[in-house]
Order: sequence, then structure tokens, then C-alpha cells
Amino acid sequence: MAVARSMKAQASQVLILAALASFPSTQAATALPTQGVPGEPFRSRFDPIARETRLTGRIALDLCFSLTLPREWHLERRAEKARLTSAAADVAADLEVGLRSAHEIQHMPEPDLARRDAAFLQQGYEHLLGRPAQSVSLSASDAGAMRWSATWVDANLPADSHALTVETFIVPLSREWLLELSLTDVEMPEVRDALMRRVLADLKVERGVACDAGAPLAGRHLSSR
Repeated sequence: MAVARSMKAQASQVLILAALASFPSTQAATALPTQGVPGEPFRSRFDPIARETRLTGRIALDLCFSLTLPREWHLERRAEKARLTSAAADVAADLEVGLRSAHEIQHMPEPDLARRDAAFLQQGYEHLLGRPAQSVSLSASDAGAMRWSATWVDANLPADSHALTVETFIVPLSREWLLELSLTDVEMPEVRDALMRRVLADLKVERGVACDAGAPLAGRHLSSR
């Protein structure tokens, strides 16, 4: 009987690990409507003088954004999102950048876009893990973003704490689009929090003619909208 229980627990761990590996921090983000959008929807450039990496994203011809990260980061492009990985040997971190269309979450009952997206993300994880979260937090940040986090505790989870916590910052870019930002693989919470504060503080959104092909994204900060 003990052997059977052990085998069942090991099988559960394998299933959870496999599911988590296939489930990004920004759950099934919306594919970009790239028709009419010049070039890649995401681009990054490392400035060796300023020692920072700049990511730009073009959602449509009249809507785009940019953000900066300290030091050098490498970009992995996907159709619906971007992942930036720190190139520094002493810093292990990934930043996932996803986009969500308002149309995709219009069926959610929450009163605004950010809360609908948070509920949608939580619904996806609860479906994946097969149970509701034991702890959920939803709060507004000073930079105009909504911070959603949820924690699951289960003996079959692989971490020493047997807990899984996910966190995503949700930024409404327009009435049609939201930006999802998730930092992972950062061991120290204070480092993760400081890095996300910088990302949100430097986040800029451009609309209209400022998003013409080749135009620099040098517009206003999101928090000053």
C-alpha cells in the first residue's frame, strides 16, 4: 500500500511538472494581429553605453510600447509574446511579456479589463492544477498596473515548500489591449520587486502617428497618462 501511494505521488509530480513546463506565466496570451504591422512585433536592443536593454512592442500601426531593463538581456520572440533572459552571470531572471485582447476576456464578469484578465489567468491555473488557489492577491501599483498573484500548496508540488506562487502585472494599454508582465527565476524577492518597479516606471505607451514605422518610442510614461 505504501509503495502504491509513493508511486501515485511520483506520478502526480511528473504530471504537474509537465503541465507547468507547457503553461507559460502569461497564460495563452493572444496572438498579435500582425497584418499591417511592419517587421517583428517585438524588438530589443542593448545599449553598451547606458548598460541597459530596451524592448519595443508594436501591437498595431497606432499602438506600441517600450520598456527598459538594466544590463544585457536576450530576447526570444514568439508570435504572441516575448521572453527576455538576463545575460548576466550573477543574475538569473526571465521576463515574460504577453498581450491580451479585451475581446478574449469579454465574457468575464469583473468590472474592468485588468480584473477580468486577472480572473482569466487564475481560472487557467486552477484548471491546470485541478483546484482553487489557497491564497489570492489583487492590488493596484503606483505605476498604473494591477498586480495579481496566487498561491497553491500541495504535497505533490516539486518545491521544498510544496507551494507554487505565480505573479503577473497587468497593464491596460488601450480599450482593446492589455500588457502582461511576469518575472520568474529570481531567487531574492527584494531583487524581483526592485526590477519590476523599474520596468513599470520606465514603461511608455505611444499611440497614433508616434507609432509610424521607424519612429522612436520616446513618449510619455504610462503612469502619466
